[in-house]
Amino acid sequence: MRAIPAIDLMNGKVVRLSRGDPKTATYYDQMGSPLEIAEKWKNEGAQRLHIIDLDAAFGKADNIPIITAIAKATNLPIQVGGGIRTLETVRKLLNNGISHVILGALAFSDPEAIPKIQTEFDPKSIIVALDNKDGKIMVEGWKTQTNYAVTQALEKFSKLKVGTFLITSITRDGTLSGPDLNTLKEACQYPKVKIMAAGGISTLNGPLS
Repeated sequence: MRAIPAIDLMNGKVVRLSRGDPKTATYYDQMGSPLEIAEKWKNEGAQRLHIIDLDAAFGKADNIPIITAIAKATNLPIQVGGGIRTLETVRKLLNNGISHVILGALAFSDPEAIPKIQTEFDPKSIIVALDNKDGKIMVEGWKTQTNYAVTQALEKFSKLKVGTFLITSITRDGTLSGPDLNTLKEACQYPKVKIMAAGGISTLNGPLS
């Protein structure tokens, strides 16, 4: 298992939301700018960074300039999610130093975009987000429910040769209450895929360690 530090960006700053609600935003200005925090994680041994652009996820202006600056300064593999709803955005990120894009709404609304990205870039650059609530995948800033359960989505996108999935429990995200182990255990039984867990993780110790 590998821990990947997360940086959530809103209004150009690092924040934490509870269950994805922007009204619950806690800002971490005392820790420095997003770039300073990214460099802190690198200095503490992080080998990869996870960045979510909340402004883009909520349909506002994006934080791509900040994200690409972090990629350039840290020279770390960086996976980026939030508001990646067009091939143009995918290209903008992957052509500017981002190693992996996390696809939510785009994967479900236009699955044919996946083989296009796999052809144009490294096939391993795609991570499909399975953000779930009440058993169903949610997209578009967690406002729109799809008809897919986690296992159904794993089946669908595995056939498109997606090898990595990010599973987030929306009801636990930002709560530090512990991950949704039942869903994660079920997903980890699925063959030939890698599972990233998010949502509620608060300690290095516990069932996932």
